[in-house]
Amino acid sequence: MRVLFLEDVTNVADAGEIKEVANGFARNYLLPKNLATVATPEQMKRISKLQRVAEDRRIRETGDWKALANRLEGATLRIPGKVGPTGQFYGAISITRIIQELAAATGQTVERRTVELAEAIRRPGVYDITIRLHQTVSANITVVALAEGQEDVEVPGAEDEESQEQADPTTEE
Repeated sequence: MRVLFLEDVTNVADAGEIKEVANGFARNYLLPKNLATVATPEQMKRISKLQRVAEDRRIRETGDWKALANRLEGATLRIPGKVGPTGQFYGAISITRIIQELAAATGQTVERRTVELAEAIRRPGVYDITIRLHQTVSANITVVALAEGQEDVEVPGAEDEESQEQADPTTEE
């Protein structure tokens, strides 16, 4: 089905573009959410206005995302957890826990899908995590995963991840 996109759809199309998409995708997702409309001759007349409005909105949103990224950039979160005899956490530190700690530390809430963490953190150590706020805007934060009861202990190299990785071979990414 040929559709005219009314809104930006990540990894699919930008507002004002005309694309051929699967019928089911159009009928079940794009059309009910008003992200696109069927590309009829009347709708084709709206393209230039849609593109202009979408570009203005993209510039404004990108500025907002960059401001948020600047506030988050370089944040260091110290997250304690219970460690078992094998040196692994009993319950891994997940994306949800990272989001909660980030909100408590910075006052900024981010969506779960924006945190790029391949798998949950299972061992104490220092981890760099990227938060992709927008297609072109991201921020890097550092998570220091500590054994419970060692929250007040200074982690050597917490500021410098490379030295921590060399000193602690159990650090995974």
